[in-house]
Amino acid sequence: MPQLAKRMGRAKPSAIMVVAETAKRLKAEGRDIISFSIGVPNFLPGDHVYAAARKALDADSGQYGSNRGAEGLLDAFIGHLDGLGLAGYTRANCATGVGATHILYNLAEALLDEGDGFAFATPYWTSYLDIAEIVGADVQLLPCPPEQVYKLTPAQLDAALAKKPKLFLFNNPSNPTGMVYTKDEIAALAEVIARHPDTWIITDDIYNSMVFDGVGYHNFVHVRPELRDRVIFVDSLSKTYGMPGWRVGLMAGPEVVAQAVTTMNSNHITSLPEVVAAAAAAALSGPQDVPAARCAEFQAKRDQVVAALNAIPGVVCPVPQGAFYAFPDVSCAFGKSHSGKVINNDVELCAALLEAKGVACVPGSAFGEPRGMRISYTCPTPQLAPGLARIQEFFAELA
Repeated sequence: MPQLAKRMGRAKPSAIMVVAETAKRLKAEGRDIISFSIGVPNFLPGDHVYAAARKALDADSGQYGSNRGAEGLLDAFIGHLDGLGLAGYTRANCATGVGATHILYNLAEALLDEGDGFAFATPYWTSYLDIAEIVGADVQLLPCPPEQVYKLTPAQLDAALAKKPKLFLFNNPSNPTGMVYTKDEIAALAEVIARHPDTWIITDDIYNSMVFDGVGYHNFVHVRPELRDRVIFVDSLSKTYGMPGWRVGLMAGPEVVAQAVTTMNSNHITSLPEVVAAAAAAALSGPQDVPAARCAEFQAKRDQVVAALNAIPGVVCPVPQGAFYAFPDVSCAFGKSHSGKVINNDVELCAALLEAKGVACVPGSAFGEPRGMRISYTCPTPQLAPGLARIQEFFAELA
């Protein structure tokens, strides 16, 4: 029979979804499972979002939408950008997609030829490496271990950009670590970027409204406006507004890049559904009380999670200041055993934790850091303390 394309040999299913599906299956079998695996915010948007969707349904014309995105959604996104201190963008600078993952894939296709350099820090969101490999990029990983609180240093970035990669992808706040770069840290990195004009910059900042401790959200363009000519800002409604199933991603950047993504849309998706676009516009431009309340709730959960993890002897968890993830270094467990089984690595640790205690976490190696594991603390609040207690019990039982 005919064969699949060679690129499919480089495509891999999401490691996060594999864990989430396993937890879902065990729960369906009657197991008492607490899932810290998938990054789903577990809340719904405000009533005004659903009202906008119903109104759009009532006025539905049944026609195709715009390849770039509905004008109302683009205008709402521009207003959101203004609120972030990223003023001056027009509709011609923007484009939409079926979630941020789709935007990132379109950008990789539009900016990278096979063999082009693609640099990003480790730990990374799993799809970065998957997308890079599918498009045949030359991946350049920049290790940011727990000893440097999972953050990229200016010296690392300078050495990486000196190799002239075509694309540098930066994630702030970070998935999987929850780390947030301060204004001074962003300024130091932006100074390096300004010295290397041959590289496109993508800022994957979908958690920009989910920042704790008064740190604030900062972008390279804030401190170096001249970088606007090659910085591409990526955003999403999934996490901030509790709308992962609505699948809305957005980008703002140079007109030529936005037009390239629009062209890709014309061949991939044609357009977002108009009902989805109306709901998304309402989310961005309407009351922000739901996201604000959830951000405060996640900060409180963060405090609970970090305290519980750092109370475990040998476990080290740098304090995340955004998103809803913790990424502890759990390598203290390697070489020890639980219920007679030796734990050699992060994958075996997460498997043993799920089997013994019914707690699902994602192995750090899925994100390029095998000493860690990712905990998404978006579970219902009543499940959080019991889940953390089970993790503590598991580590206490290691021999």
